[in-house]
Amino acid sequence: MDVLAEEFGNLTPEQLAAPIPTVEEKWRLLPAFLKVKGLVKQHIDSFNYFINVEIKKIMKANEKVTSDADPMWYLKYLNIYVGLPDVEESFNVTRPVSPHECRLRDMTYSAPITVDIEYTRGSQRIIRNALPIGRMPIMLRSSNCVLTGKTPAEFAKLNECPLDPGGYFIVKGVEKVILIQEQLSKNRIIVEADRKGAVGASVTSSTHEKKSRTNMAVKQGRFYLRHNTLSEDIPIVIIFKAMGVESDQEIVQMIGTEEHVMAAFGPSLEECQKAQIFTQMQALKYIGNKVRRQRMWGGGPKKTKIEEARELLASTILTHVPVKEFNFRAKCIYTAVMVRRVILAQGDNKVDDRDYYGNKRLELAGQLLSLLFEDLFKKFNSEMKKIADQVIPKQRAAQFDVVKHMRQDQITNGMVNAISTGNWSLKRFKMDRQGVTQVLSRLSYISALGMMTRISSQFEKTRKVSGPRSLQPSQWGMLCPSDTPEGEACGLVKNLALMTHITTDMEDGPIVKLASNLGVEDVNLLCGEELSYPNVFLVFLNGNILGVIRDHKKLVNTFRLMRRAGYINEFVSISTNLTDRCVYISSDGGRLCRPYIIVKKQKAAVTNKHMEELAQGYRNFEDFLHESLVEYLDVNEENDCNIALYEHTINKDTTHLEIEPFTLLGVCAGLIPYPHHNQSPRNTYQCAMGKQAMGTIGYNQRNRIDTLMYLLAYPQKPMVKTKTIELIEFEKLPAGQNATVAVMSYSGYDIEDALVLNKASLDRGFGRCLVYKNAKCTLKRYTNQTFDKVMGPMLDAATRKPIWRHEILDADGICSPGEKVENKQVLVNKSMPTVTQIPLEGSNVPQQPQYKDVPITYKGATDSYIEKVMISSNAEDAFLIKMLLRQTRRPEIGDKFSSRHGQKGVCGLIVPQEDMPFCDSGICPDIIMNPHGFPSRMTVGKLIELLAGKAGVLDGRFHYGTAFGGSKVKDVCEDLVRHGYNYLGKDYVTSGITGEPLEAYIYFGPVYYQKLKHMVLDKMHARARGPRAVLTRQPTEGRSRDGGLRLGEMERDCLIGYGASMLLLERLMISSDAFEVDVCGQCGLLGYSGWC
Repeated sequence: MDVLAEEFGNLTPEQLAAPIPTVEEKWRLLPAFLKVKGLVKQHIDSFNYFINVEIKKIMKANEKVTSDADPMWYLKYLNIYVGLPDVEESFNVTRPVSPHECRLRDMTYSAPITVDIEYTRGSQRIIRNALPIGRMPIMLRSSNCVLTGKTPAEFAKLNECPLDPGGYFIVKGVEKVILIQEQLSKNRIIVEADRKGAVGASVTSSTHEKKSRTNMAVKQGRFYLRHNTLSEDIPIVIIFKAMGVESDQEIVQMIGTEEHVMAAFGPSLEECQKAQIFTQMQALKYIGNKVRRQRMWGGGPKKTKIEEARELLASTILTHVPVKEFNFRAKCIYTAVMVRRVILAQGDNKVDDRDYYGNKRLELAGQLLSLLFEDLFKKFNSEMKKIADQVIPKQRAAQFDVVKHMRQDQITNGMVNAISTGNWSLKRFKMDRQGVTQVLSRLSYISALGMMTRISSQFEKTRKVSGPRSLQPSQWGMLCPSDTPEGEACGLVKNLALMTHITTDMEDGPIVKLASNLGVEDVNLLCGEELSYPNVFLVFLNGNILGVIRDHKKLVNTFRLMRRAGYINEFVSISTNLTDRCVYISSDGGRLCRPYIIVKKQKAAVTNKHMEELAQGYRNFEDFLHESLVEYLDVNEENDCNIALYEHTINKDTTHLEIEPFTLLGVCAGLIPYPHHNQSPRNTYQCAMGKQAMGTIGYNQRNRIDTLMYLLAYPQKPMVKTKTIELIEFEKLPAGQNATVAVMSYSGYDIEDALVLNKASLDRGFGRCLVYKNAKCTLKRYTNQTFDKVMGPMLDAATRKPIWRHEILDADGICSPGEKVENKQVLVNKSMPTVTQIPLEGSNVPQQPQYKDVPITYKGATDSYIEKVMISSNAEDAFLIKMLLRQTRRPEIGDKFSSRHGQKGVCGLIVPQEDMPFCDSGICPDIIMNPHGFPSRMTVGKLIELLAGKAGVLDGRFHYGTAFGGSKVKDVCEDLVRHGYNYLGKDYVTSGITGEPLEAYIYFGPVYYQKLKHMVLDKMHARARGPRAVLTRQPTEGRSRDGGLRLGEMERDCLIGYGASMLLLERLMISSDAFEVDVCGQCGLLGYSGWC
């Protein structure tokens, strides 16, 4: 009560009752933000940064190629740039290409990488411009894509959907997404306890040249440094001495002069005495003896052990701390800070949490591709060096022209193979990852969007570790709490929330200048003891020590002012860590951040005036950032802030205000109406099922020829929508239908979540869907001048009509559109030469090549119709024929439906309308749902959705079911009463079978139902006789191969338990792999013809 008295004690009753001024329209910042950043903007930003900035840095780092054979010869790169996507039509004739054409023709959507070079030929220097060195796959909607900056009308001309998010690649006609990879952040000291409880520190350093991991371990109270290149752990004091800090006093001063710190570090100083090491030379010699011998292939000049040890300390241990001309001062202080952290962590300080999101970085497509390109570029250059070394000594007559030896396919194939297989294997970093890319799932619009925001974690799925899987508090607002798969990947695969942005790398030069102007002192000017003073704070920039500062509050506040005024990048974050006494400034890429409204003097900086200006369009999201109204905070900086969720919770300590609470959910969870009224796992189930709902894929779905495409015949907008649905424009491409639901028990065919459907609704097109499949074939040319042919249909000898298998073929041997195809009929009558290799010398060559038939046939349980046939050529100049096959399916018993609340069920019965119950206004329900699905599942959101939907239908308007808000039940009930309905949403219902009224009122109204892709027709499988495996003579396995149903070990145990031995014999042998042979009566051996 005292707290309340402090805050509200001196207010008059009128002041207490006065409403708090709120910015009602502040959610309009969201569409403005999404216009700037978008849902897949992080992928596109990252790729743009790579292709415009990073690729030039990579070229600068490897700009010169020289040869050992001729010291005069060199090759120097002057510039590198990525062009616009094109396709080579004939030799040296290119034309621009659209993404849709690449999809249809199975090509890669890529652009040429060209360089300007300067090189020597003989004795003259030559400069050549725009030489292609390879091709780079282009991400859709990035700065080099043909779609960038186009209007929707221009999109339509290019056969592209304007709502398609982009952010994926098209490789060999397949849409591939590079998933966001989650990793521990580099160049940071992480103090952790191992299984035995011993505390250690580790740093994973990573620069452009090297990656290495340095550990600090404690054994029997002594500190050791551990590294892969050293054969054993080296006492830390020897490392200090090798780095040039020879006096013990100085070492102790650096680490800290507090009593307990000195006591903890004491034993380590004795190690030196034991090893008899007092000078830098002795220490370097000691380390040189412990270095693992690297077998250098280059041979090169032999280094002494002392030089080798010094090189190792300078470049490999703690790689990211720069050492200029063997001045180890910065590295010493960094090592001292590591030791100090470990000592303090043994005391009362906590060890770091690896799962905390401030210690994580997310790798996007740009970073992964830049690693890959750098590797390929280095390989390319070393190839050139090899060629130069081989060719220059040989031919003195002809001049060596390097341009003739630049091969393009190495870089091209490297990029294409990595993206299409998903295997990132880089020799230099010993990095070998599988499954980095996935095929973009196009079941529905939501499944494609959800895939673009997915984050894949590096943990192995099999271990049952709960730490990385659990929901971290630091994920609030950054990652969606509901959207994760069930099963083994639970908690390891996550999704971004709606407003999350992932930063890209920035230049840190201006930050260094600003910091030193604000009073950060250089570490090299200090004796080291100052580091342990209680009022001196260390300043880190991206994991490197920048300096120390006395008044850290002033530094942080000034820094934030500069950022809000736009003098430094809005994504730079600064935060203080009071336990370790440091200030962290980070500007590196891969940090999660999101925008918040700044609060000044207990008032939000954004007012209604600003929002009006935004609505009128002469203010955009960037202006909010530069005028210090809105700013981005990352996970570390959120810890220094006090963020209010709503305006009325602002108090005197508040620094920021949340823009909208519902943005803490992601794309998939944003579709659920009233998710805050549901039990949490139900929302998670819906996130998984929303991706399997059939609906619309995009505006260009009729032009696409995909391997499998599900479309709903009559999709509808949901009656109860959310703000998220509007923001991602889901209602333009919906996936579901508003069904009138009666919640009642009917017929007993609705046990265990089964649904009863109305036959009349199905006749009128409820739940009707189209399934599109494709069949394709290529016609190749072979090396011996033969090629595949397409033959016309075979005619019956008697009737002169095509035989049944060839009934649907046109005269050219390709099926004609609109025909009905039955199982085993031929789609393309293709034949292929029997001999495709060049025959050996001297063997007799048949003059006329012989052909064998290899027809493309249709396999399927039900008949299909041919929608369209496309004839084209692919990148290798082979003919490409693609056919699109269509089936129209209506719901049948066993098809799966689900509402938006994780309430899934299969259709259990289809009832003619005359037997369905009807309400007093004569409405029959489309679906009857069993009421037992509600109590244990606690999906109250579904009940409210039905109420709001019913009120919306009566008023002719949409209601909102946005998370933590939405239309209130009270208002909705008043609408119902106004139209003469019961406020509970119940109706007076008459039975269709007896014609008598039911003895209870029935909860009756519209709910949005989704038809899922699991249909009985695709799963149904039974078999009597059929194909068998050749080796074991047992029936094959699996539905696709018409396999048998296996009686496994456990079923066998049951039959043994019953004692049904003859049944066992029949199942396990006679029906499976029985085989009869004749045995010779004379000799008792197995007989065969002409035996004895």
